[in-house]
Amino acid sequence: MDKKRFEDLVSLVARLRAPGGCPWDREQSLETLRPMIVEEAYEVVEAIDEGTAHELACELGDVLFQVVFAARIAADTGDFDIEDVITAIHTKMVRRHPHVFGDAEIATAEEVLKNWDDLKRKERAEAGVESPKGLLDGVSGHLPALLEAFSLTDRASRVGFDWPSVEPVFAKLDEEIGELRAETVSDPRDRERIESEVGDVLFAAVNVARKLGVDPETALKRSNRSFRRRFSHVELRLEQSGRTTKDASLDEMDAFWDEAKVLERAR
Repeated sequence: MDKKRFEDLVSLVARLRAPGGCPWDREQSLETLRPMIVEEAYEVVEAIDEGTAHELACELGDVLFQVVFAARIAADTGDFDIEDVITAIHTKMVRRHPHVFGDAEIATAEEVLKNWDDLKRKERAEAGVESPKGLLDGVSGHLPALLEAFSLTDRASRVGFDWPSVEPVFAKLDEEIGELRAETVSDPRDRERIESEVGDVLFAAVNVARKLGVDPETALKRSNRSFRRRFSHVELRLEQSGRTTKDASLDEMDAFWDEAKVLERAR
């Protein structure tokens, strides 16, 4: 790796923020960067799922830029700089991997996760920081709902609070769907109760995904992209016949939808 390339990026960001640099970059704060950091992270995920190696490299570069940019903003206020960021993560990774950089013996990925949590609690105690009272308190409530559900159940599974296999989770999903259907029949006007039952169905579906080794957020994103592509095909085929979705019947749109699925499988 050419370290100068990274140093050039740090210098570039400093130039953008310096007097006489870019007016927009000079106006940014850590608060204004928040949505951009989230957006860039999601674009990395999308590139992993559907992009080329070049696209992924570019998106990772965008995330790296956000890290360097945020560190520069902090440096401008005297809080920390990019060297502090690098030192902090390097020190943490060495400390959190005693089985690699020390003499600890850890054989499985499950043991690594358990030891990771133990080390986090020890670090907080040494720093005089109160540890989360419960196991799940360490899961951020600001996560997207599907990712939060996945993280909650994953944390619980680390202490044995989990189904032994995926089959009983399928049964739980069927049970929750049945309860939702029954609720919509018994009192379709009770929106709060129906919302609760829909949430239970989604939560059970997340558990199915987790037991199958699938990230539910990524899976749903992929389904969203498939829906976009297929519906765009429906619109295109209707446009080719001089019509729009307002003019077409459901049967016609379904036929074009099925056509889109066939074309996808053929690729």
